[in-house]
Amino acid sequence: MLPAPALTEEVGKVGVDWVGNDIVVEAIGDPKVQGVVCHLAYFDRSVIDRLSKGNWFEDPSNSAIECAATGPVRVGDIATGPEGEEVFSEGRSLIFKSLRVRRIFDQQNRVLIYLAHARELTEGSAKMAISTVPLDRVNP
Repeated sequence: MLPAPALTEEVGKVGVDWVGNDIVVEAIGDPKVQGVVCHLAYFDRSVIDRLSKGNWFEDPSNSAIECAATGPVRVGDIATGPEGEEVFSEGRSLIFKSLRVRRIFDQQNRVLIYLAHARELTEGSAKMAISTVPLDRVNP
């Protein structure tokens, strides 16, 4: 069974140059953890930038993430292994690259770790960002 998709909403868009490139900020709700929202920022290339660089189908892998408890945190049935589980995925090229957010549970320290990273079909990417949410506000 596939996990429920994360709830996403674009909450900001900032123009960064005269050719129309933007930084997009999305709020991502974790479908298995109530009371946590992550804000993911990423670069969105304009048509002019795509034409001038000759690369139509790909956006950069750069991203930033910050997660916070927005109320009482209620953890559902989450993966507890070292790989964690995917919360969000969005294509960054036609077929070869995606931007992903994974949740990893640090049981010993009672912390949820959210890792934003690029996944590429042909070669890996070292571009990543991380955010943590302590579970001191968990309701039974």
